[in-house]
Amino acid sequence: MDRMTKEAIRYLGYGKHAADEQTLAMISESFRSLESAASPKSIYRIFELEQKGEEHFQIAGVEMKSRSLGRNLKGCDKIILFGATLGTGVDRLITRTSLTDMAKAVVLQACAAAMLEEYCDGCQEKIGKELEREGRYLRPRFSPGYGDFDICYQKPLMRMLDCAKTIGLTMTESYMMTPTKSVTAVIGASCIKEHCHVKGCEACSKKDCEYRRDTI
Repeated sequence: MDRMTKEAIRYLGYGKHAADEQTLAMISESFRSLESAASPKSIYRIFELEQKGEEHFQIAGVEMKSRSLGRNLKGCDKIILFGATLGTGVDRLITRTSLTDMAKAVVLQACAAAMLEEYCDGCQEKIGKELEREGRYLRPRFSPGYGDFDICYQKPLMRMLDCAKTIGLTMTESYMMTPTKSVTAVIGASCIKEHCHVKGCEACSKKDCEYRRDTI
């Protein structure tokens, strides 16, 4: 079973239970449909990071506050702003499917989330290789809405990335992204090499890490 299938099963809420054959077949079919519908795009920009305290920092003149993110960024002197989307085709596919088969639409939602995560992991690995040439190493992605990093910071991140023009990603007044299968995040970069899990704190077993964000 490949990694994306395992992630889709996790998003469907199976936990430690095995998915039945019918669900697995629906997952495989959903991934095939998504591969045809998706047009993934990403954008990233590197900024100087100014830390003004344990939970206060500044990026390109924008003041931000988060205790959990501040801990994650400890020791970093640069920060990568990152945005990614699977495109409007995925939204159309899920909406169209929900009109006739809600069960399949739910599976599509889970598979799209897994596909987006896999795409972001690949993007981060490429960014990490580029930064390593400069002697810098990446921390895990950290998105607005994680822990105490307020969802309102979505707006300045998207503005600094010019997401609407670069990858066709916009946001409503209630901070919902369009297309929905999209993400923005910050990634700290430090000269100190830490063994941080690309997928972030939820997938990492090191519970006592000082860079760990609040996951509850």
